[in-house]
Order: sequence, then C-alpha cells, then structure tokens
Amino acid sequence: MKSSNHRIDLIEELYERYGKNPGLSTFRHNFRFWRKKTAWITVVGGAQLIKRLLDILASSFLLIALSPLFVLIALCIRLTDGGPVLYWQTRVGKWGQEFRFPKFRSMCVDADRQREKILDQSHHKDSITFKMKRDPRITLVGRIIRKASMDELPQLWNVLKGEMSLVGPRPPLPEEVDRYTLTDRRRLDVTPGLTCIWQVSGRGDVPFAKQVEYDVQYIESRSLLLDLRLLLKTVTAVLTGRGAY
Repeated sequence: MKSSNHRIDLIEELYERYGKNPGLSTFRHNFRFWRKKTAWITVVGGAQLIKRLLDILASSFLLIALSPLFVLIALCIRLTDGGPVLYWQTRVGKWGQEFRFPKFRSMCVDADRQREKILDQSHHKDSITFKMKRDPRITLVGRIIRKASMDELPQLWNVLKGEMSLVGPRPPLPEEVDRYTLTDRRRLDVTPGLTCIWQVSGRGDVPFAKQVEYDVQYIESRSLLLDLRLLLKTVTAVLTGRGAY
C-alpha cells in the first residue's frame, strides 16, 4: 500500500512539473539549450575568425613594409661571421603540434653546442627555461636586434601561415614541454603568439612559473580588446628594452 501511494505521488509530481504534455516541455528545454549553444558557438567562432583575419592582414602588411629592414639585418648578420642569416628551431604549438620556428640569428654559429657548457649559469634557477643576461654566445649584431626584438620578426611568416598568432603564449621547445606538468600544459590550449602578457611584463626577467600563470590568465580571459591592449604594450616594452637579452 505504501509503495502504491509513493507511485501516485510520483505521478502527481511529474504531472505538476511537465503538465499534460511532457513532450512539449522537453522540446522547449532542448530548444533553449541548442539556442544558447548556437549563440555561444557563433560568438566564440566569430571572435576567432576576426582574430585570424587580423593576423593575416597585419602579418602580410608587416612582411612587406619591413622587407627593407629584413634585408639590412640579413646583411649585417652575414657580414659579421659569414654564417646563416636565419636560425631555425622546432617549437610546440597548439595541442602539441610541432612546427618550424625562424629567428634572425643573434648567436655564434655553434651556439647550440656551447649551450651545454653554460646551462648552470642560467639566471632562471630550478626552471624549465634557460635565460642568461650576459650570454657569451650572442654576437654584436645579435645584441642590437635582441634588444629591439627584431630577431623575432621572421615569425610573422608563421603568423601568416596560421601556426602562430600576433598574441598568444610564446611557443616552447619540445624538451621544455617534456618537463611540463599538467598545469603547465594549459599553455598549449591556444595558438602561440609573437607577444603575450609576460612579454610585456618583463620578458626574460619573468620566471617560468609566473609565465605559466600569465599565460593561463590570458587563455581564460582572452578577447580582441585584450589582444589590442597587449599589442600596444608590446610597442612600449620593445622601446624600453626591459628584460630583453
């Protein structure tokens, strides 16, 4: 008898909740869900599309407008020691995708071999990243272009190709990613960029743990307005040269 009463109460509750037509209520619920999902996809997808268009337009314009500067830098590097103009690395992008990453060469030709001898001199102690304020491998021309971040300009080609964006976490080396924790891997959730929050907050002076914190902050609050602010701050950071070495 008690079980029967419970069943009746349950039926009455369902009737009160859904009315005479439970299918209609379910349809309304599903319709609201899909309407919100579609609106979310439209907003997020639209913002990503605009960001990509800006990347294409800006990188195309800068590659053309700065081409005389590229030629001048290339000549200076070539005349310094006769070595290659560009230095290529493998970097890790969105979701672990590796890609080729060019920089104007700012170090001596055998810099990678010499790196093993000075690893213990990194000022990022107990860190995944290697940074050295007075790196003996850097050439005279290299110090100049590093101070003004001109060595990073060839990466505009990566932006044009879609491997990078103007704004986003800086792409790490594969050996650095191998040592990442799960928290650190949050940096790989978005397309990497030329500049980011920690780049305008001290660049090489920002320790790795703080870099991750800044990158996660960007990922969780990214917007077109934030990107524009960071691009403007990047100009100031380049002019002051803070943390660049």
